[in-house]
Amino acid sequence: MNFELTEKQKHIQRIARTFVDEELIPLEPQLLRNEREGRPGIELAQIRQLQQKARAIGLWGIETPEAYGGSNLGTVASALVKMELGRTCIPFVFGGEADNILFLCNKAQQAKYLLPVIAGERKSCFAITERSAGSDASRIQMRAERVADGWILDGEKMFITNGNEADFAIVFAVTDAQAAPGKGITCFLVDRDMGWRSDPIPTMGGDKSPSILTFDQVFVPTENVLGLEGQGLTTAMQWISRGRWVIPAIAVGASGRLLNMAIDYVNERTTFGELLANRQSIQWMIADSAVELEALKWLVLYTAWRVEKELDARHHATMSKLYGAGIANDIVDRVLQIFGGIGYTKELPIERWYREMRVWRIYEGTDEIQRLIISRNLLKGNVRIGEWD
Repeated sequence: MNFELTEKQKHIQRIARTFVDEELIPLEPQLLRNEREGRPGIELAQIRQLQQKARAIGLWGIETPEAYGGSNLGTVASALVKMELGRTCIPFVFGGEADNILFLCNKAQQAKYLLPVIAGERKSCFAITERSAGSDASRIQMRAERVADGWILDGEKMFITNGNEADFAIVFAVTDAQAAPGKGITCFLVDRDMGWRSDPIPTMGGDKSPSILTFDQVFVPTENVLGLEGQGLTTAMQWISRGRWVIPAIAVGASGRLLNMAIDYVNERTTFGELLANRQSIQWMIADSAVELEALKWLVLYTAWRVEKELDARHHATMSKLYGAGIANDIVDRVLQIFGGIGYTKELPIERWYREMRVWRIYEGTDEIQRLIISRNLLKGNVRIGEWD
């Protein structure tokens, strides 16, 4: 059993950390100031410039196969990069990536959708959630009616990330109303200029709002079906399962940054003539946070390793998501408490993280859904405590 990173993994981690330290964290005061004044935090043009700067030093398409212009460095390297990105509240991702579901595109679809997304020329959004179908995606109601040469889509999608910026949507709709729940769902690639519209949904999070997508008699040609007709939900799960280790990887970075901020603060701040670092109540908050963070880091890396080795990682990804979202919320709450009033202001990124992290316990499967999956795996004997594979 070897827990050491490879030289290549160490290298990508180092350059990602340097990029975050030198290019992204210095932008945080600008982000916070713009948001306080009601302006967009960081302009898209600035993000794209940063992505090209990152590309020049090898931070491009971390998991994307080389055949598509990526680095193909593997899932563990990708998890390490996500951890580094998590250390800043700047909403930034390295370029050269695409929703993994788009790798199911046929040749014609690749040219129109996959390759432009990898190149940063087009942007997609993943549209499955509806008002009455969130955690239970098998209950979606949006319909697609077959017509000559294609389909007519009618309905609404809700809480769609990137929906306001996307050039096209990856949309899931019921194509066989007589099929059992979860069956008869098909995936479509739907360009914005085919007629759908998006409206932002204000939330307690950052400046990047999710959206409602509305489809009113939108015609989609047959060639825009992604994957097999009626197999859309199976296709969707390939994308959703990835988020269940990506979110906790980001949580590792964010929680680590917050904890370091707290450590620096308590070693400087005095109350009643005594450093906060000498208060037992503070020491215990620091210790608990450090232990939980270390446990999460190794759970995420083990999950990423299983994905990279093509082992079944679903159970561990689910545990990572549940544990990571929970402890990130616990740690940011402790850190805000340690900072007191100044932590509650919009001068520091703490309160922003506090708001942003709360949704981690909801999207990509709520805490309750993760617990349901974990317990079901154990109670049905799909996973046994103490066994290695």
